[in-house]
Amino acid sequence: MSKKKSGITFPPSSLRLTRSYQLSRILLSNESSVAAVKPMPEVDHAAGENTSLFGKYEVGRLLGCGAFAKVYHARNIETGQSVAVKVLSKKKLTASGLASNVKREIAIMRRLHHPNIVKLHEILATKTKIYFVLEYAKGGELFARISKGRFSEDLARRYFQQLISAVGYCHARGVFHRDLKPENLLLDENGILKVSDFGLSAVKEQLGVDGLFHTLCGTPAYVAPEILAKKGYHGAKVDVWSCGIILFVLVAGYLPFNDPNLMVMYKKIYKGDFRCPRWFSMDLRRFLARLLDTNPDTRITVDEILREPWFKKGYKEVKFGDLGLEWKSEGEEVKDLNAFDIISFSSGLNLSGLFHSSFEVEDGERLLLKGSPEKVVEKVVAAAETVEGVVVRRRKECGVELEGCAGNFAALVEVYRLPGELVVVEVRRREGEGGAFRDVWRNKLRPQLCAASSSTTTSDRQGQPVAAGES
Repeated sequence: MSKKKSGITFPPSSLRLTRSYQLSRILLSNESSVAAVKPMPEVDHAAGENTSLFGKYEVGRLLGCGAFAKVYHARNIETGQSVAVKVLSKKKLTASGLASNVKREIAIMRRLHHPNIVKLHEILATKTKIYFVLEYAKGGELFARISKGRFSEDLARRYFQQLISAVGYCHARGVFHRDLKPENLLLDENGILKVSDFGLSAVKEQLGVDGLFHTLCGTPAYVAPEILAKKGYHGAKVDVWSCGIILFVLVAGYLPFNDPNLMVMYKKIYKGDFRCPRWFSMDLRRFLARLLDTNPDTRITVDEILREPWFKKGYKEVKFGDLGLEWKSEGEEVKDLNAFDIISFSSGLNLSGLFHSSFEVEDGERLLLKGSPEKVVEKVVAAAETVEGVVVRRRKECGVELEGCAGNFAALVEVYRLPGELVVVEVRRREGEGGAFRDVWRNKLRPQLCAASSSTTTSDRQGQPVAAGES
């Protein structure tokens, strides 16, 4: 996010549209009527220029301001890494009724790991403020680039491919952004696009009984016609529409639907009344017609976008193994456990909890099995590959990374060697839904693993689980 003056306009060929107008949002809850959300006074920041935040981050210059937050550049004191710190006031969030939105934003960002999505490093908080520590996008907003002039089709395609890669990743994991626009697309120092600001995003768990969303939200110029109809909408469909608007803006340098009168602009959106400039190629015109189809039932889907000839040119798909999930471990080698390691598994001096427990599986557990670490890892992989929708990634010798159906959880299975041809298998949920993780592990993976292994404990129990971190 970067500082801008209000009144920035697109090139003369477009109708004028100020930044403050673009940033206006429309919100509708079940209890309230349609109303434009006006920017609130800037959030006070306890830490001034070049001050320390929790002794961990050196906070520097202001990068930008939003309705409920300020964003600062900061530096990790220990590593020297640049980060962006988004500061929110708890009092103002509570007064505006948006505290639940922030909680949802945090939960959503924690489950998203993609090279084209701004990464959430950590959340810090005091009694009065919440601090999002985010990946720093040195290149600023894509809006700043396009406000200087339109892009070539090749450059626009490159950014659009990255946008669709991120949006498709989100949709596969049940996350819908609902406020995609150039102001929420950042660029890093290498010009790589990063989707940001999930403050208005939703998850599939929020769907109504009819399987649709009903909260009216977004930015006027980028909102889909079905949102204006107020009859419910599919999150994926409205995101695709917004992506179509963004693509048009990148190549044209102005908005496809625009008018100084908001209601007139909405009528144009509802009717799909737009024209492509003469420099658009025929392939792009056909593609945009499918993206900006006013009928959500026939509008192009993300899967169909990936097969479009205009889109496919030079496209490199991001695979699960390329997503850069940061799994914290002590190395890639199989770890031999000594007595001190075993004791460290227990929170007290009673080690019986290491080998059996009546606790329910919550975020993980441990199993004591017979066999070599290599063979046990192979059995974990074989079991996981039989579960539909689970993605498996081998971690050299030490374990396996798992991603649940539609990305609803991520887990790490690690194997530790014990004397006497025994191993400790430790599985931990790292991201996502606890219920989904427990269902897959307890009902599908663990039974297969225990059945395939000759398991024992000091009392010859077969494959007894241990709740991770319990004693």
